[in-house]
Amino acid sequence: MNWTLLALGSACLLVLGEDAFVHGKRSARTVTFSRTPRGHSRHRRDTWTGQAHFTACKSPLSPKDQALLLSHTHETGFHGDDGSSFTLTWVGDGTGVILVLSTLSAPSDSFYEGGSSRLYRSEDYGKSFHDVSHAINNTFIKSDFGISAGPGNPQQVILTANLPFTESPGGVIFTSMDAGVTFRSVQLPFHPAQAIQFNYQDPQYLAVISIDDGLWLSEDFGNSWSKVHEGVHTFTWGPGITLFFSSSPKGTVEAARRGELILRRTQDVGKTFTTIAKNIFSFGFIGGFLFTSVMEKLGSPRVIYVSSDQGDHFRKAQLPSVTTEQFYSVLDGDEDMIFMHVDNPGEDTYFGTIYTSDDRGILYSKSLERHLFGGEGKSDFTNVTSLRGVYLTNILEEDGRIRSVITFDRGGRWRFLKKPENVDCPETSKKCNLHIHGEHSHFSGITPMLPLSEPTAIGLVIAHGSVGDSISAARPDVYVSGDGGYTWWGTLRGPHHYSILDSGGLIVAVEAHRDRQINSIKFSTDEGQCWMVFNFTDHPIFLAGLASEPGTKTMNISIFGYRPDDDDQPMWVAVTIDFEHLLTKECGEEDYVQWLAHADYDSDPETDGCLMGYKETFRRLKKLSACRNGRGYVVSRQQRPCPCTREDYMCEYGFYRHENTSECLLQPDFLNQTKDFCLNGELEDLQNTGQGCWFLLWCVLVWGSLVWLLLQL
Repeated sequence: MNWTLLALGSACLLVLGEDAFVHGKRSARTVTFSRTPRGHSRHRRDTWTGQAHFTACKSPLSPKDQALLLSHTHETGFHGDDGSSFTLTWVGDGTGVILVLSTLSAPSDSFYEGGSSRLYRSEDYGKSFHDVSHAINNTFIKSDFGISAGPGNPQQVILTANLPFTESPGGVIFTSMDAGVTFRSVQLPFHPAQAIQFNYQDPQYLAVISIDDGLWLSEDFGNSWSKVHEGVHTFTWGPGITLFFSSSPKGTVEAARRGELILRRTQDVGKTFTTIAKNIFSFGFIGGFLFTSVMEKLGSPRVIYVSSDQGDHFRKAQLPSVTTEQFYSVLDGDEDMIFMHVDNPGEDTYFGTIYTSDDRGILYSKSLERHLFGGEGKSDFTNVTSLRGVYLTNILEEDGRIRSVITFDRGGRWRFLKKPENVDCPETSKKCNLHIHGEHSHFSGITPMLPLSEPTAIGLVIAHGSVGDSISAARPDVYVSGDGGYTWWGTLRGPHHYSILDSGGLIVAVEAHRDRQINSIKFSTDEGQCWMVFNFTDHPIFLAGLASEPGTKTMNISIFGYRPDDDDQPMWVAVTIDFEHLLTKECGEEDYVQWLAHADYDSDPETDGCLMGYKETFRRLKKLSACRNGRGYVVSRQQRPCPCTREDYMCEYGFYRHENTSECLLQPDFLNQTKDFCLNGELEDLQNTGQGCWFLLWCVLVWGSLVWLLLQL
């Protein structure tokens, strides 16, 4: 069965006319597990069909290794806990401290507003847990945003109590400065409407919006609070203690829908304010760029304005305008480039165009057409963080099929994914490629996990996918790449939960079943080429998910699930496995190899591996080396300048790179046109050159600076 838009079911597109700017990344420190009621409906059962197109390599552990791992497997049964969800949060880096919040809320159709919760703490990476609910007076904590940990390495934690709005003038939070050993109760003069946001640089500074739209700030980690503004819609922290927020003019209703919001900035924690934009719909801050969506005239389409100096000056982005039926979405970005999705005209089109910006965020070049974007604002756009310049996403073909594409040069050129060597194509397939499941499939319940990559595991990518003409929902299997997506390998049959440990030296995976229990985990020390199977319990559990310390340095994995307790009620179970005692050999120099990224080994040696002005050679673990990198492992890379080629150019404004070529073609609507735009207060003309290329600024700067550096040595 090919997955077309019909398979999206009742999933809705992003709210019409609302732009999706990024206000902050989801925290990798927190994960929530939910217990699924038994008695699944037929369409939710494991009824995967289809022919097996590859054979996974797996074998059982030897009795000696099985016994060794069992001796370092620790199980905790949370007896008597009837919570419907577990929220797990890692506190600090390398501390081994985990806080688990169990919550049971009253049904949404119930007159009873209350619920119950329990708080557990582990300080040995999940090998044991202790009930510490007494430290917060057994208070009911919110399930949706009840627990937050400070950014970076601080041992700061905030718990937000779930109190009825009508029974108290303000809420209650519990703060901890020692990773949850002790908590301090703080009575708030307001009720929070959302999670309290830490400042990125100094977690002593906190900000939150109350249920009556007030903006509240704290300078002392929540001990005291000040209401600094009313009518606030959204906010985000900027550099230092700068705070940006949008607010409604006094006395107006639904100002956001009409584009009448005011964008303001405070750089002294609410003592003074600067109005930096008016009549905006929404805003976002990412990669040092501040974006606003503005309707310049009443009834006109919306446009984007960009500031690179925190709102002192705004410039109009050279992007197509959008109507009330369309939206903008910043997909990803840093200080060099922004990926912007612009929705296609028309209602419920489910696709649009990706544009990439220059280093000012003003001029944009068309990067990818028919980019899939729908279903509750879900996009499959994925940054492969294990290799520079690599992104994955899906496109919607005109015939309704969904196909995966990948770029290795930050959107300069997109191509279809190669079929894995060990996978056979379906007999009916005409265009046989690998297609990757992203956010759409995860949201629809087709896959249990998103594609996974980590900066410390160079080149490693793990994802669910299918091989054929287009993406298929018939049976998602697991595929792995060791070179950042250039080549792939069919590694596991069926959907799995997976995690990267020991900086890529160890991968673990557990089968994902909706209708039956599991008792084994698979692990691989050769980037998924082959797997060992470890039976971790004689009492199977229904799997809820995996959890490991963020950053991939650990060799511990925690398996969360539930099984019937003595009273036949479901009991939460945590099983933590420590692989450090199995892989006892520390990696030596003989276990590593020098690897040139982005190399195809068939091209000119001078340019092979060259991307945006320089080559990168990494010291990485050999696939056949069964050893551990350890917590002290640091990614080692060497950079060398190389001549810039046509691949290091991006298409000029008004041009786009044609599929599977390096040629820049003029967009039909720009033919014989001169485009003007305002830059630094002056009107400038962009006369198309006919060649259609901009030389990439980072290519010039990187190549020049590296050459200069080498000359000094």
